[in-house]
Amino acid sequence: MDALSLYWLLALTTMPPLVPNSALLVTAGVLASRGTLDLPAVLLAVAGGAILGDLLMHLVARRFGGPVRSWMLRRTRRRALLDWASSHMERHGVPFVAAVRFLPGGRIVGALSSGVVRYPVRRYLVGTGTAESVWAAYSVGLGYLGSAATGNTWYAIGIGVGVSVLMAAAGASAQWVARRYAARRALRNLDIEERDLGVAGRSAGERDRVPCERADGPSAGAPGRSGGVPEGVLDGVPGQAANEAGARCTLW
Repeated sequence: MDALSLYWLLALTTMPPLVPNSALLVTAGVLASRGTLDLPAVLLAVAGGAILGDLLMHLVARRFGGPVRSWMLRRTRRRALLDWASSHMERHGVPFVAAVRFLPGGRIVGALSSGVVRYPVRRYLVGTGTAESVWAAYSVGLGYLGSAATGNTWYAIGIGVGVSVLMAAAGASAQWVARRYAARRALRNLDIEERDLGVAGRSAGERDRVPCERADGPSAGAPGRSGGVPEGVLDGVPGQAANEAGARCTLW
């Protein structure tokens, strides 16, 4: 296979998401360190293919926002990811578009969410262009520097793939911790709201109660008092009306 075919292969394998091509990228870096491939051309093919794939996903989600949104809302996890990405994208903008690329599944989540919420294409390109350039440099650089340091192709490939796996595991762990923290914070906020509602309900109930004295209490025979109600208030109030007036007085 000639060099031009390898460049096209690199671009085509990095364009779609979820294609396991870490070993291929590290191998391209090894070949670049030996002079078989041109390093700038390798970086351009890898980063360019990834940026083009991200842009296509963004434009598809932007054009068919309704079906894509419905698909993402069908499951709780996808709905939570859409809400999370949309809120952070609105709050942090381009830095979040770039950072989400390095989380497991973040490439798809970032592209689809930005398209559904109709995030500006130019700003999305700035974010994804920065992220994919960094990703290409680090992925290819593992093979390039590993080969230069060890002088052995298989050692370089093993080191590059191992570091890529560790980075992916670190990203997955960080995402898990972030989700756990967000879930605990949501539960804590829910507990606070329920406690506040309970306090407000008790306070309202206490305000509705008017203290009075029992008719047979210590002050039952006090002048001007009849069961704790001022004298003359119930004078001439017959039957049920008197009972209703007395019912507004809550015994403590």
